[in-house]
Amino acid sequence: MLSAVLDATILVSAFLTPHGLATQLLSSARHGEFVLYLSEQILAETQEVLLAREQIRKRYPYTDEQPARFCRALRSAVRLVTPMPEISGAVRDPNDDHVIACALTAGVGYLVTRDPDLLTLGVYRDVRMITPEEFTRLVREESHRRKN
Repeated sequence: MLSAVLDATILVSAFLTPHGLATQLLSSARHGEFVLYLSEQILAETQEVLLAREQIRKRYPYTDEQPARFCRALRSAVRLVTPMPEISGAVRDPNDDHVIACALTAGVGYLVTRDPDLLTLGVYRDVRMITPEEFTRLVREESHRRKN
């Protein structure tokens, strides 16, 4: 079965666009089409972005409680990776190292992201950095294969 980590860029997108591709991925995970792993750091980053980024807050009106509720719901619906090792220097942006650590610790095949620093890696150890569009295609192909 496919397994993946979704980074904060994807989770923020799911929160902001409830009918978008990122939300579809969360739904696919909820329906058992792939196994989704997250970490407390990814959830905290998601909540921080949703609470602190003024340009997002101006464009998408929501209360401070809504991102917290969203992250609590995610926490209870995914496999939470803990504890995580410290990894440094894996990515150009050291703030992304924790996402790589989550993927490696979970042993997933894919890290789904829109972050250019992660996508430029291509593959790190056995984890493939992939866009949500690419991962959605893989999930559909895998689902089709299982049905036939």
